[in-house]
Amino acid sequence: MEAGTLSVILFATLLGLLATGIWVGPVLLAVGFIAIEFFTPAPVGSLLASTVWDASWNWALTALPLFVWMGEILFRTRLSSDMFNGLAPWVVRLPGGLLHVNIVGCGVMAAVAGSSAVTCATVGRMSIPELRKRGYDESLSIGTLAGSGTLGLLIPPSIMLIVYGVLAQQSISRLFIAGVLPGILIIGIFMAYVSIHSILNPKLAPTETFNMSLIEKLKASRHLIPVIGLILCVIGSIYGGYATPTEAATVGVIGALILAWFTKTLSWASFIESLMGGVRTSCMITFILVGAAFLSVALGFTGVPKILGSYVEALNLTPGMLIVMLTILYIFLGCFLEGVSMMVLTAAVVLPMVQNAGIDLLWFGVFTVIVVEMAQITPPVGFNLFVLQGMTGRDIMSVTRASVPFFFLMLLGIFIITLVPEIVLWPVQFMLQRG
Repeated sequence: MEAGTLSVILFATLLGLLATGIWVGPVLLAVGFIAIEFFTPAPVGSLLASTVWDASWNWALTALPLFVWMGEILFRTRLSSDMFNGLAPWVVRLPGGLLHVNIVGCGVMAAVAGSSAVTCATVGRMSIPELRKRGYDESLSIGTLAGSGTLGLLIPPSIMLIVYGVLAQQSISRLFIAGVLPGILIIGIFMAYVSIHSILNPKLAPTETFNMSLIEKLKASRHLIPVIGLILCVIGSIYGGYATPTEAATVGVIGALILAWFTKTLSWASFIESLMGGVRTSCMITFILVGAAFLSVALGFTGVPKILGSYVEALNLTPGMLIVMLTILYIFLGCFLEGVSMMVLTAAVVLPMVQNAGIDLLWFGVFTVIVVEMAQITPPVGFNLFVLQGMTGRDIMSVTRASVPFFFLMLLGIFIITLVPEIVLWPVQFMLQRG
């Protein structure tokens, strides 16, 4: 059978099974099984067994459940109130005032949670009622949370970067290093937008004054010290070459438990809740990765990736045009799939194309995660939209409209790192030179 016809059949089967509501992991395994059993002479049973085993024992994956558990523990502490009270005195004088707490707070939380939904919910549960009480524009407040909450996918320790590292066989430590400056860049873009928007329309944010001395500001921020210390221990140990991501994740879990104990939020019930939450999320992601690995092997036997790659190569696309095409593809997929599924579904076809075009796979990892971030605020499957809908009580369309400007701001971030790829690659080169 022709590869083009086969790819259409497999893609239609994939969409049909997903439309029935079956979990993504079993769907990927089923499509891979169909591809090998009916369209190749390869032994499907032995391939399935060996691929599942190879994909599930990968040592890099051990960091995943630990970072997920760390985020679950911190989600159950009083970190949100400490963050709001600690950051407010430092940003209140900026145009937009306390709206910047959402942006900076999500950036800080992203550096310990690794999850978009956890980041968004942790900061939002304190800031939404506080900003509403003070008379801030609710739409802009929701938008800052929706956009900034996605930083949990980019700023290390990022679960998405771990998943990409496993898929693309790239160093997770280097991916973590590569994600820092783009994360800071997007935070800066968001803060600039809020400041300019607030200057042009002063009604969006009331003028507030915190007459506090430097000593008083530092005192108000004392509760942030343990969190900052935890970030420095986890990320600093990786950047300094003192620990692997898995070892750093272990330190993070221990630190999160100590932090929860000191804030008197660690109980046996919260411990079990955080542990089971981490297990559920980690198993879901691992199941998807195993299914994606088998589907990749199946597609390799059918020759579909090679044929599709030759089709794209025949188009004579420049690397820039390929990036534009992939951005559109990922935005479209993001309307229907969550981030991990979107990433693993496309890996088998997209990664060889990107390599052939001479695009650095570390840079492409950061690019992919930013586009996946955008998918977190695109309906109808934008997870952050659902989180904020539940927290604000607003309908999904109102939350979506509030998020639209931040979708385009992230698109601006992609444009900037495409023009200046050194934003992603220079920190990695710098650390390699030092090491």
